[in-house]
Amino acid sequence: MQSPRKDVNGSDPPDASGAGTPRAKGNGRRDRWADHREQRRQALVGAAVQALLRHGPEVDMDQVAAIAGVSKPVLYRYFTDKTQLWIAVGEVVAARVVDAIAPAIDQVREERALVEATIDAYLSVIESQPALYRFLMSQSGQPGIHQVVAGTSRQVAAGLARVIGDRLRALGLDAGPAEPWAYGLVGFVQAVGDWWTTHGQPISRGALTDYLTTLLWSGIEGVRASADLPPELTRAHERIVP
Repeated sequence: MQSPRKDVNGSDPPDASGAGTPRAKGNGRRDRWADHREQRRQALVGAAVQALLRHGPEVDMDQVAAIAGVSKPVLYRYFTDKTQLWIAVGEVVAARVVDAIAPAIDQVREERALVEATIDAYLSVIESQPALYRFLMSQSGQPGIHQVVAGTSRQVAAGLARVIGDRLRALGLDAGPAEPWAYGLVGFVQAVGDWWTTHGQPISRGALTDYLTTLLWSGIEGVRASADLPPELTRAHERIVP
């Protein structure tokens, strides 16, 4: 096979892979610029989080810009409006909720402990940064943020339903209730969490976790008891190796 011919100017023909061509170099510059822009955007979201912690849910774009060390027009280069910035902040808060709850769900192997761990993990996020949580819930009526909140609830409920279903099957029970139970638990705890943070956390996280676990577990335990299973079968899940 003949080697590629040089052009009349003596330059090498373009590499078939596109590497080293002006187009590829242009793509590289665009990629670097896109990476830089995304890093800058994340830094501005971080500044918005700090502004929320400092000024509360009524924070405005001027206060965000001041903490970010930029002018307000710079913010609008990265976010078309205030709502888009708040959606990005909501995604940060939602990710923290999932990051706290997902490991708690996966680590436990006993039903009551599963309920307790889920509740405690959710309340721990609220307790650690109540201002951010209050902001997220105060904005939950906004279309974009509503989708973030709803998506987070679905993600947590899906993981919880999977684990509850495994427990039910290990007991020889119908796994059908797993999904509605999971969504019900997430919605219940979210509602109580809203009450807790709105009222300034009037009782300790440990006490609230215990109250809610007792209430919710009584219902789940009642279903298990009504199945009239022998004790050795009801403890079968404890021998399951993850």
